[in-house]
Amino acid sequence: MKFTLVKGMHMNKKKSKIKWMLLFFGIMLLAILADQYTKNLAIERLQGKEAFPLIKGVLEFQFFSNTGMAWSLLEGQSFFILFIGIIFLAVMLFCILKLPDGKKFHVLYVFGGILTGGAVGNMIDRLRLGYVVDFISFSLINFPIFNVADICIVVSIIVLGYLFLFVYKEEDMSFLNFKQKKFREVK
Repeated sequence: MKFTLVKGMHMNKKKSKIKWMLLFFGIMLLAILADQYTKNLAIERLQGKEAFPLIKGVLEFQFFSNTGMAWSLLEGQSFFILFIGIIFLAVMLFCILKLPDGKKFHVLYVFGGILTGGAVGNMIDRLRLGYVVDFISFSLINFPIFNVADICIVVSIIVLGYLFLFVYKEEDMSFLNFKQKKFREVK
């Protein structure tokens, strides 16, 4: 009886983990699709044309091919940026796979999926086009032109930063600890 109960609880935890992993990948896929769809629209309707004002003097759509990272940092360093992106993806997947199955961690699956989807969306552009398609421009404050993937990345980083600074405690993140527990010899 005890074995069946423990086995049943283990299976429920496993099913729950699979459910949250599927949610992570589903959200990631939705972020990628939204990003790529809007970038294809920008290529079709904005490339080679004047900026399209949504709110005159405040917000406009304007095509820009960005060969760098945020704010055109590391411009022309596509190989290095892709390398960093691949490392980021490996770390993200490791963290998501290691996440404990607990209610307090479910939000990490959601925002981890949004963050990863944004990163993959920009990586797809770099691989496919050699640059990232940016098209949303706040002309009021002369803010750098950005895209849907950038929004996903920034919003996720803000939420995750808040969670790691103010919600989670150090022991909550112990699942990421690489140190092996040392066993003391019993005499």
